[in-house]
Amino acid sequence: MQDQGGESVVSRGERMEAAEREAAKRRILAQAEAERIPVEETTRAVPDRRWRRDRQG
Repeated sequence: MQDQGGESVVSRGERMEAAEREAAKRRILAQAEAERIPVEETTRAVPDRRWRRDRQG
């Protein structure tokens, strides 16, 4: 009888841990999505006029 009770407690604990891991994963993904920088902003070329000025002079 104790084995069955112990197994259900372990199973319940494992289920709780799995639910906590899933919740943490969702929080991390939501935070990453909120902080995400669109690729258009990271690949836009900006001319460096100082470099051109130095090269022409």
